[in-house]
Amino acid sequence: MQQQIKELEQQARQLETSAKERSAMFEKAQDYGEDFLETLSEQSAYVDSNSMGKGVYELPFDENPREFEELLKVLQLEVDKPGLNPASGKHAGYIPGGGLYPSAIADYLAAVTNRYTGVFFSSPGAVRIENMCIRWMNDLVGYPDGAAGNLTSGGSLANLIALVIARDNSGIKAKDFERTVIYTTQQVHHCVIKAIKFAGLREATIRTIPMDDRFRMKAKALEEQIKVDKSDGLIPLTIFASAGTTDLGAVDPLNDIGNIADQHNLWFHVDAAYGGFFLLTKHGKEMMAGIEKSDSATIDPHKGLFLPYGSGALLVKDGQKLYDSQHMTANYLQDTLKATEEASPADLSPELSKHFRGLRMWLPLQLFGVQPFRAALDEKLLLTRYFYNKIQQIDGIEVGPKPELSVAFFRYVPDSDDANKFNKKLVNEIHRDGRVFLSSTHINGTVFLRAAVLNFRTHLTEIELILSVLREKIQKLAAN
Repeated sequence: MQQQIKELEQQARQLETSAKERSAMFEKAQDYGEDFLETLSEQSAYVDSNSMGKGVYELPFDENPREFEELLKVLQLEVDKPGLNPASGKHAGYIPGGGLYPSAIADYLAAVTNRYTGVFFSSPGAVRIENMCIRWMNDLVGYPDGAAGNLTSGGSLANLIALVIARDNSGIKAKDFERTVIYTTQQVHHCVIKAIKFAGLREATIRTIPMDDRFRMKAKALEEQIKVDKSDGLIPLTIFASAGTTDLGAVDPLNDIGNIADQHNLWFHVDAAYGGFFLLTKHGKEMMAGIEKSDSATIDPHKGLFLPYGSGALLVKDGQKLYDSQHMTANYLQDTLKATEEASPADLSPELSKHFRGLRMWLPLQLFGVQPFRAALDEKLLLTRYFYNKIQQIDGIEVGPKPELSVAFFRYVPDSDDANKFNKKLVNEIHRDGRVFLSSTHINGTVFLRAAVLNFRTHLTEIELILSVLREKIQKLAAN
């Protein structure tokens, strides 16, 4: 048996690369990354590829090793070229982020050292870094001491955990789910509807509260609906408000909603996944006044802090309620129970195994300080207003309400043609061109284009290019 073990050991040791191999591999990876970043301004924001990355299937997993250069080539041609380029400053379609370079370095260090950040006992310094990030965000929202939270993969998981806390905190039983009511608007992110299903509340009633002409929840209509539901013997559970809807960038009247939630003892959750970090700016604080009245909030560092995807956060005003909802023990973890100086992330979320997400947020905040982030967010607010004003100078353009944050929506109304059909052609033409990327949406059956300005690489030059492409494509389609 010893001989067999030694033979297997020799084969298994291939997984442990030497210093020379590591150095060569890292140099090639670094060259690849540098070439990508240095040519980024020349790259398309979107590439409509026929193969759509199918070339990756030409390298099936088998018993034989491959050269690193061959794999980088496949990565370049089949992964990093086709489709949307989220790193590009010319991406203004979906809510973009960007991917700060120091965060990539942080992910490299986190993966090499492989610190386990599920429990404080295992990696106290790493858990302190994650909790430090959460405390900073709680302060930003205006939550008091005793607040807690969790770094998640994104807003979807954060919203799900928030709903589960609301459910557990209410004391309702499964037999009550059919009488339970959840309040939101048609502009709520679709992940909230998924969260309702995943939380076992599929039978609950979802009330879509009417919105004003700026697509914000009508607080008075909300209060009236809650009163009606109570009188009908239903159980109002929670209010899902938005601080920057993904679709249109609208901010619900959080102060009024917070007062209503408090009066009727409802859990008040704010989905600020997109808009939350605008709280770093004066304008954002004014727009989101009242967010501190919420019981929980979702905020995505991979949006407003420009981190790589996979960086979300849930913040909870009363940390004990988060703990009570998510905590569970296991016999094999008994040794970890002696270390209680800091809250363990595994006690505050469904995840046990998790990546050291906090390092990718902590490192750039330490390296740059907060000021450049605030400046970038103020810049995006101004760029969006600039775009909103300039786009109206194109004959035939119809715009939505003045942007509250950094999303502007608009459409072209042709003299003779179906407007919806024309705007679908327009967005498809922009995608085929690929120099810039915009997306479309539909509101009450009307097709609009969206300009979502949040990439930290988007500046005045990129906005001017977007406007130029729009003029060019509108002129071309209108002529035809």
